Amino acid sequence: MARYDVVTLGETMVRLTPPNLRRLEQTASLDVEVGGTESNLAIGLARLGLKSLWLSRLTANPLGRLMANALTAHGVDTSRIVWTDEDRVGVLFFERSKRPRASRVLYDRRHSAVSRMQPSDLPADLFQPDGARVFHTTGITLALTPDLTRTAHHALHLATSAGWLISFDMNYRSTLWSPAEAREGCDTYASAADLFFIPRGDACQIYDLDPTMTAEAILEALASRYAQATIILTLGADGALAGEPGGPIIHQSAFAAEEVERLGGGDAFAAGFLYAYLTALDQSDRLALALRWGAASAALKYTIPGDAPLIDREEVETLLRQDGPSTSLRR
Repeated sequence: MARYDVVTLGETMVRLTPPNLRRLEQTASLDVEVGGTESNLAIGLARLGLKSLWLSRLTANPLGRLMANALTAHGVDTSRIVWTDEDRVGVLFFERSKRPRASRVLYDRRHSAVSRMQPSDLPADLFQPDGARVFHTTGITLALTPDLTRTAHHALHLATSAGWLISFDMNYRSTLWSPAEAREGCDTYASAADLFFIPRGDACQIYDLDPTMTAEAILEALASRYAQATIILTLGADGALAGEPGGPIIHQSAFAAEEVERLGGGDAFAAGFLYAYLTALDQSDRLALALRWGAASAALKYTIPGDAPLIDREEVETLLRQDGPSTSLRR
């Protein structure tokens, strides 16, 4: 038995949001939350019942402790955080809006503690065959700084040497690098991944694919490039597709959701997918089941403000059973 089901590596930030759809320039207060793609996934997995560990580097001050405490409260193991008296924590400002005004995110993350994380900061004793089943990170981690990129690549080496599965989410951010830089910067991870998550739009942009291609053709193009990976292509309102090496392409429709906040939906999808993928009893149905859990987890996250998927296994199972939204009152 592995000590952890999933180990993640990445940055988490303090998220500050003006209440009541106000602009930053007009607000007199800010709602304080915590958000980061890898930590969101770790929270989702822990709440669904798996053992997750988050690796990162934080400044030993009240904001750093705020972030660590937020993860710990949801069952994520934060015991391997590297604490430092130097640097700072990253801050994210989220200005929520309604159409036609677009919501926007402003980052204040330069020189954050995790951006200076070194390969030597990784706990080498953790990366053993019985340490974990899966290592997961994203393109955001690879894009932030050269130091963190080297650390992520060292983690990949340690995880593959230990025989862990590699889960990689492209999670492209145009504010961090260009499509060509992302393609080159993520190729090592994508080439090593057992599970490769990527949205349709990002796939077309990064790999210079015709956006009028069918989703199946896009997935097949990715599969020809990364033949070793099970590729999960998310399609927004159209659901998701996935295909294992040499296997058929499986489609999963999206579950209807009355959206409260979209941030973190992709992380919730990946958490639900990984939960079902790692716990499925019937291996022949594992991929289809994982897609359904991913879609249901994302739909539930869309109904929750904040970045983290504050969902539980019972409500995902309920949504899967009824195959549609519930308007009843739980008492």
